[in-house]
Amino acid sequence: MAGVVPIPIDTYKVGFIGAGKMAESIARGVVKSGVLPASRIRTAHLSSGRRTAFESFGVKVFDNNNEVVEDSDVVIFSVKPQIVKDVVLQLRPRLSKKQLLVSVVAGVKLKDLQEWAGHSRFIRVMPNTPAAVGQAASVMSLGAAASEEDGELIARLFGAIGKIWKADEKLFDAVTGLSGSGPAYIYLVIEALADGGVAAGLPRELALGLASQTVLGAGSMATNAGKHPGQLKDDVTSPGGTTIAGIHELEKGGFRGILMNAVVSATKRSRELSQS
Repeated sequence: MAGVVPIPIDTYKVGFIGAGKMAESIARGVVKSGVLPASRIRTAHLSSGRRTAFESFGVKVFDNNNEVVEDSDVVIFSVKPQIVKDVVLQLRPRLSKKQLLVSVVAGVKLKDLQEWAGHSRFIRVMPNTPAAVGQAASVMSLGAAASEEDGELIARLFGAIGKIWKADEKLFDAVTGLSGSGPAYIYLVIEALADGGVAAGLPRELALGLASQTVLGAGSMATNAGKHPGQLKDDVTSPGGTTIAGIHELEKGGFRGILMNAVVSATKRSRELSQS
């Protein structure tokens, strides 16, 4: 949008269509980080439980989505994939070309969202469930009319709940296979490590705590240490020591190949679902 001077982020009003857990996680993260005050965020829901969840940290809750759209500069669709088409089409008469539209709906392509909305100032974002604890891995793709300034705005909003990257939408199935489904793979790893600890004689609670913290610490090292994961692995692996004995066992079981296959298989399934 050439010639438009970007306005400060805290002057935008952000509205969520859909008041579920993901919308709540994003809103809480944005408020907690100070990126946007709660008074600039709105949503709609009739359930007292969901209303209370948002109102508890200062978000304005309307009775219907029409009010949210009419009072927002940025509209974030956070509804189930099965109903997003109906929701967008229903709101289309009230959507303005001046509004930036965002979708966090899994498996729904930009071209369809843009067609249903009647304009293409749209950004698709795929966060994952650790958004609930401010540690999301999110990826965004910009629609035809979305500007770089729009992208920077959304990067700041979603940066409040973790880390965000920009990528071509054609990569989103692979993103689903890795970061979308990936938390479940890691939960299996944590559970298995804890079971191993119990098998080796540790109390269950201690084993689970050690396993969870070990995965958290290793992930933090991989993110912040500035070293390749292979180098970090080598740093822990002494000649003839305990770690290499454990790694040898993992390699005999095809551990790395199994994880690689899991990502590829989930990617394939995502592709199938998005084409159905």
